[in-house]
Amino acid sequence: MASNPPPYTSPHSVSRSKTSRDEIRSLADEMLRASLTRGAASPASSVGSTPPSYRRSARPPNPAELLSRERNPGATRVGTFSAADAKARVRHLQREVERAKADVPQRATGGLFKAACSADLLFLIDTTGSMYSYINAAKEQVRSIVDDIKNSFLNESEVRVAVVSYKDHGDLPNIEFLDFTPSADQVFQFLGRLNASGGADAPEDVLGGVYQALNVSWKQQTRCIIHIADAPPHGAGVLHDMGDGSDHYPHPGSEPHGLTYEPLLKQLIQLDVNYALLRVNSSTDRMALAFAQVYATSNADAKLLPSNIYSTQVNGMYSKSRSGLWSGASTKHADLQFEEMELGTTYSQLRHLVVRTVTTSVSRTAGRMSLALSTVPRRSAAGGKGKSMATDLTAIREDEGSGGSAREVYFEKDPPQWDTPGWLDETLEVEGFCPDMVVQSANSLNEMMNADENIKLSVTQLTIRARSKPFAEGSVRVASYARTAASTSKFVVKSFKDDSKMLAHLAEDMRIQALCKAFALEFNGLLKIEPPIDFIVTTCLQSKAKVGSEGGCLSLEPFIDGEYIKYNNNSMFVKEDSLDEPDPFNQIAQAFSHFTFERSWGHFLVNDLQGVGHLLTDPAIQTVDHERFKLAETNLYEEGFKFFFVSHECNSICRKLELKSNREMVVSGNYEFRERWPAIEPTVCCSNKLCRRIVRLASTHESDKFPSYHWCSTCWPQLQSSMVRWICMAPGPNHEFDMSKFFYESQGQLAPRRCPEHVEKDKSVSSAAVVGGSLWSRMKAGGPKRSIAGRSW
Repeated sequence: MASNPPPYTSPHSVSRSKTSRDEIRSLADEMLRASLTRGAASPASSVGSTPPSYRRSARPPNPAELLSRERNPGATRVGTFSAADAKARVRHLQREVERAKADVPQRATGGLFKAACSADLLFLIDTTGSMYSYINAAKEQVRSIVDDIKNSFLNESEVRVAVVSYKDHGDLPNIEFLDFTPSADQVFQFLGRLNASGGADAPEDVLGGVYQALNVSWKQQTRCIIHIADAPPHGAGVLHDMGDGSDHYPHPGSEPHGLTYEPLLKQLIQLDVNYALLRVNSSTDRMALAFAQVYATSNADAKLLPSNIYSTQVNGMYSKSRSGLWSGASTKHADLQFEEMELGTTYSQLRHLVVRTVTTSVSRTAGRMSLALSTVPRRSAAGGKGKSMATDLTAIREDEGSGGSAREVYFEKDPPQWDTPGWLDETLEVEGFCPDMVVQSANSLNEMMNADENIKLSVTQLTIRARSKPFAEGSVRVASYARTAASTSKFVVKSFKDDSKMLAHLAEDMRIQALCKAFALEFNGLLKIEPPIDFIVTTCLQSKAKVGSEGGCLSLEPFIDGEYIKYNNNSMFVKEDSLDEPDPFNQIAQAFSHFTFERSWGHFLVNDLQGVGHLLTDPAIQTVDHERFKLAETNLYEEGFKFFFVSHECNSICRKLELKSNREMVVSGNYEFRERWPAIEPTVCCSNKLCRRIVRLASTHESDKFPSYHWCSTCWPQLQSSMVRWICMAPGPNHEFDMSKFFYESQGQLAPRRCPEHVEKDKSVSSAAVVGGSLWSRMKAGGPKRSIAGRSW
């Protein structure tokens, strides 16, 4: 609810209060450095220094100014940019973005979907006498399994099937196999020739079967073993619990072929083979534990059935979070899985479990392939042809997660100590850009979708207090705790591991998040959900010491405290809801991704949704136009649309929004979209440019001291708590004025040196310019908004 600030009691004058010794010492050091610089500078020595527009004035300060600086800490810094200078800087950044795009070759995403969902599927089957029913089940369902897989992936999937049959030592033949073939009929005929017989002692030659599986012609990017067995391998106490008396080869490696399980499993992992064990009974529990542990220690996901007596030794002990701090964070083999599933005596389950295994494996493969496209070095614009997809995927296996950086990084392991003096031990003087989002008008989203330049930016200058030691990393950046000089809010500073990255790359990410927030504003207005779905705002910055050069680029964004949850990604992953405890926000997140595609008439799709609660960060955006967001390495273009619709199931929110697009339209290429959208409830963004939290207009806070600005409940108290009394530097008698440090920092401005009555007017500002939130006042006066036509842009 709009209200005035609490009663403000003016503090004592700064001139009569205790001035911080640290501030005075810092001021003295700064003035000394400035005077030394002015004394020593020469045309020759200034080469490579800060450009003239960033230098302090060489005019010697008069005594009154020195007194004012002492009483107004920080007053010696560069003044606020003029409107004309700010516009020039934004134009310059846009030119840098265009140059960066021109230097980046078009990423070859075409065929990515087909390559990821084409699968090599190997059935590893115990064919001793007790397995007769399962062999028949596999034979009868193989055609349906292949058809189901193809249908699941828009009929673009190429499925090859192989079969490895094993019995026990002494059986002839002991191992039989059919190498990979695209013909389901060949597989059907091969399974029909298998004889379910043999087996001497209780264990079987499982390792001989695994060895043969290693030596078939694996080719596709998605690779799966479906292991159907009702008996364990040889190796008492290690691979089964039956005791030595039930095993002719009780000691590991004592079998005639001398194989042991660990080297075999590690070779499967090196081949990127996912492993699904279809459990028939508890005799394979110990084998499942041993196999799962090998996969888990190689960073793959491993999961045993709760009914497995050893499940607690794996489940939860080797957790591999796929949500991470940022999308793109990856560890080698983290895309692989070992999963035990219950087959029991219900043979009809076989088809479902196989298709589910392949679907999950495709999702993981797609994630690895999309990461490969973004991290493998590309050719320069100067010449040379881009590498083929196959070459890229081969190269990535050794470089995943390195981000191209060789320097070793040590990470903060202790919890943040936000309020401990000196813990934020690094001071960064930066300037840069932030999204200039004010109020969502009836046509704002259409305009932002239409062109990058309609995603408005404003310049900002900040002092950041950061922790010098990062606490986390993604594939190309590290993150550190931070705060700004005039705010109590918590932030994260992200910096590139590779210093060749430019401000243009951060600006692209910043505009993506701004567009996502615009989609969210309209989505929230249509559904009236509480709390509203929101995206954190990113500010892209550069150290003042490196302005105009490469390196020194960083981004600043609000710190989100809590457990990160991944809702979907740009390559088919979708969070599965628990039947016992469904996550209501999961449905909202999935429907939001679908809404962005529908609302943009198939031109954009926002996914890779992750965050804490309703507050999301680091989204990806898929586009039809291959020049839009070209620097965003998570943009897979039309292939990204396919990955989404393959895994998306419309829910009640999709139906409430009357969304019409679906996966069948992706196959046919004939789309139908909702054409008209109703007027939305008034929603605004917090006027703090570093916050921009989405809030209902009726819930915002407004102040008579700062008219036309809207504040969220977090930023509102800081307006008052940061209020100080400074001495005006205008000529004439000394006088004081009240000033909120937080307000000016929130607008990306340095604190003023003069009171509002004596502030110098910016002559570069047109008298017709609209500032702050006054646009909203004009909209309210204009009456109710009209409905938005779906494709008016």
